[in-house]
Amino acid sequence: MASAPASQATAANTLLERPFISSRPLQSSRISAAAAIPRAKKSLGALWVKCSAVAAAAAAKAVGECRVKSVRVRQIVDSRGNPTVEVDLVTDDLYRSAVPSGASTGIYKALELRDGDKSVYGGKGVLNAVGTLTRNQADVDAIMLEIDGTPNKSTMGANTILGVSLSVCRAGAGAKGVPLYKHIQEICGTKELVIPVPAFNVINGGSHAGNNLAMQEFMILPVGATSFAEALRMGSEGIIKAKYGQDACNVGDEGGFAPNVQDNREGLVLLTDAIEKAGYTGKIKIGMNVAASEFFLKDGRYDLNFKKQPNDGAHVLSAQSLCDLYKDFVKDFPIRIAEAIGKKACNALLLKLNQIGTVTESIQAALDSKAAGWGVMVSHHSGETEDNFIADLSVGLASRQIKTGAPCRSERLAKYNQLLHIEEELGNVRYAGEAFRSP
Repeated sequence: MASAPASQATAANTLLERPFISSRPLQSSRISAAAAIPRAKKSLGALWVKCSAVAAAAAAKAVGECRVKSVRVRQIVDSRGNPTVEVDLVTDDLYRSAVPSGASTGIYKALELRDGDKSVYGGKGVLNAVGTLTRNQADVDAIMLEIDGTPNKSTMGANTILGVSLSVCRAGAGAKGVPLYKHIQEICGTKELVIPVPAFNVINGGSHAGNNLAMQEFMILPVGATSFAEALRMGSEGIIKAKYGQDACNVGDEGGFAPNVQDNREGLVLLTDAIEKAGYTGKIKIGMNVAASEFFLKDGRYDLNFKKQPNDGAHVLSAQSLCDLYKDFVKDFPIRIAEAIGKKACNALLLKLNQIGTVTESIQAALDSKAAGWGVMVSHHSGETEDNFIADLSVGLASRQIKTGAPCRSERLAKYNQLLHIEEELGNVRYAGEAFRSP
């Protein structure tokens, strides 16, 4: 793998010695990575290192300077037992961030950098990514994008770039002496902080579980709660063990249960029964992440029995038949996709940091989506760590929705517990509730 030119590496090392937060305010409320890159090319030495190459007008006052003393990157292991990247950025304090990884893939996602050595972690090691960062650390997001030089971050790896970007954002909050969610609020220009509605992934299917379910996530959204604390309690009550036995409480990749459910409709019936028996009918909506690309066939059809190969093809559907199945689900169950079907268009962004690659680009994607009237749901990934950055991101963005697995397994609860902390710290703060779709 090619390394960066010596001139760029020298400039990057010089930048690490400069103040982390400039005492001079920027003129605009935010600068996209695309806008920052030409400036980096023009005068690398004159740039100040700032959180995600953006600064908020709300922070247009002198703040303490904080110099980057060192950056250390290491290979750790995520919740699925696969290697991932962790970054320590040291100023006067330590700011540590870890990068998640997904099981399902898409052609437009930013690319992780993996070693490919099948004798070590089955080829999923990230030591090459660690080496890339050690050589190329620079002016946060903008200069990392310039050094990478690819549209999908395939040179340095999105896992490498994001690890630095997260730690830099944390250091920016530290330099200001404010909570991370407050720092993100200032970056985004968010007027009102809102605690998001959680989408609890109660039943796992697809590539996340070993049952027969083709569709990946069956979720519940406690929109009728009055606070996040109440929503968390509502999402932790159900009947799966009583109906399917102890084995049904074995969990999938994202902490959701993986009962021996035979088809997708049965999973929805199970959730509806659980909601009713818990006394929350009308207070909890059902959500699904179908992940249809996982069972998409080359001929344009969809195999709902893709986990069993070979099969007789009895569960293979055309695109239209799959859409008709979705319509039946919406008609029979309280699923929240009716508006998208009615408009025949997307109406929300599922924001996954590691699929975009930097904090700057992620924030910009969220702001652009809101400007278009879309909802924004901040999301985790199946391969997770105890890093809870997305909890603060969701509040700072006022995304109103967050999806970070079931209220089970510590790497998922780390995010939910952080939201409890933020809600308690803010005191009189609004829980999104039924308004979770509002941009």
